[in-house]
Amino acid sequence: MDDQGRGGQKVWTPLLFSIVLVAGMVFGFNMHDTLRNKRDITTVIQRNDRLEELIDLINEKYVDTVNNNQLYSDAVSGILKPLDPHTVYIPAEDLQGVNDDLEGGFSGIGVEFSVIRDTIRVTSIVENGPAGRAGVQIGDQFIKVGDSVVAGNGITSDRITHLLKGKQHSRVYVSLKQVANGLPKEVTITRDIIPIYSVDASFMIDSITAYIKINRFSATTYEEFSNALKKLTAVGAKQLILDLRDNPGGYLDAATSICDDFLDDKKLIVYTKGIHTRKKEFRGNGDKGLFEKGKLAILVDESSASASEIVAGAVQDWDRGVIIGRRTFGKGLVQEQYALPDGAALRLTIAKYYTPSGRCIQRSFAQGRDAYIQDYEHRFENSVLSGRIPDPIPDTTPYYTSNQRLVFGGGGIKPDVFVPYDTSRLSAPLLSMIYSQEMKSAAWDFFIMNKPKLTYSNIVEFNEMFKMEDKVIGDYLDLLKPTALTQAKKVLKNSESYQYFRLLVKAHIARFLFRDNGYFAISLKDDDAVHKALSVFGSNEYSKILGKR
Repeated sequence: MDDQGRGGQKVWTPLLFSIVLVAGMVFGFNMHDTLRNKRDITTVIQRNDRLEELIDLINEKYVDTVNNNQLYSDAVSGILKPLDPHTVYIPAEDLQGVNDDLEGGFSGIGVEFSVIRDTIRVTSIVENGPAGRAGVQIGDQFIKVGDSVVAGNGITSDRITHLLKGKQHSRVYVSLKQVANGLPKEVTITRDIIPIYSVDASFMIDSITAYIKINRFSATTYEEFSNALKKLTAVGAKQLILDLRDNPGGYLDAATSICDDFLDDKKLIVYTKGIHTRKKEFRGNGDKGLFEKGKLAILVDESSASASEIVAGAVQDWDRGVIIGRRTFGKGLVQEQYALPDGAALRLTIAKYYTPSGRCIQRSFAQGRDAYIQDYEHRFENSVLSGRIPDPIPDTTPYYTSNQRLVFGGGGIKPDVFVPYDTSRLSAPLLSMIYSQEMKSAAWDFFIMNKPKLTYSNIVEFNEMFKMEDKVIGDYLDLLKPTALTQAKKVLKNSESYQYFRLLVKAHIARFLFRDNGYFAISLKDDDAVHKALSVFGSNEYSKILGKR
């Protein structure tokens, strides 16, 4: 599992829009319940072999050799093109990976790794996992997996992941170069189920404020969330910041279960309906939830989609908490997965979902899929995300919250408090530098060189004791190659960029030591949305926003 890009502050530039949209289309498929209820397409429709007959004819008569799989995939894509952007065909070779993310686990060895200078470096080890039990250490370098050499030009994360995954309890033989002494080592690792956590971080920001970040809504999300929340309330949490930024969605029932912990009685959370699907309401179970009373803030942005919008919409419509950030993705469609005979799957939109006030927040796709994708680029280029131009309301149909506040649908959840994207600090040159391969390698080299001195027992101690002085930043930058160093110094002449970079360096070191909890505990100190949530909590603005007297 590659840890690069996970948990970091994801940022919007025109180049990233299509990537984020694809992520939303992979993880944002809200099934009616879960993938465990996926259906065989042959049980739903009568078999029709016209497409197969056409491909057979092409094979028999066409002048040149053809790729059957490509023909079929292209044909299916053509059939689906007039439909909504979230109805998709998933080839058999891609399906398992997509399902693993939503099911919350897979069979592997339990490491996170990065490709650094064409070598595979272990950057994190799952506690009590197979690799840890076999003696693998952070910093070890993979040389061979089985009979396959995995060092050198052209090595990819996908290839390594494919080699390391396998059936539960099967064995994989790994050749390592040890970080401690540089000597080779042969280990046999017995694969086991490795969890894919959907709660990235959970900790106390101050004595009464808890923070929880969820990256997707998977089969294990509610259990992870409830366990985290119980621990935080046990140590004094009275108010909660739930971070759903960059969360593209997932399972409907995970979202409704979390909402149920925020809402009292048997309140309506969401309902779904379609031409061929009867209306179905999702309500609270009436039991006392884990957090029905304390102050609540939900953080959202452009890539908060689907199940994230269900949570934000229910909280907003019931005036249970404040929504902070920027207008969400606008995905109000429900998919059901159908298994195909060749191992592929079709995720077909079967219904729309509606928030308690009756809003459908699905963004229009009437102009086609290209325009649907480009909406984000337009919002960025037109300075809507930065707040220089007001965010237009896609649908002016009025809806009302329980306290009679006016809200709208048709294009995502519009937050109660807008927090602009910071284009002055997060400039394109800075972002390009931060996420470059050179900087990734420098971060790793710096950590390995200083690891013997990084003997902190917890995040608080690390934050207080490890000082990001100019000399530390200088040592860090000196690990760059001359060309990259020259460019970095040029970018960091801007004082705001320098301060943000210094914070990120410390956050990345914290991640190596304490995983994502460490990263977010440091990086949130310069997070405008978090600061705004704390400000709203600490004043009468909270009650004023919600229309409470």
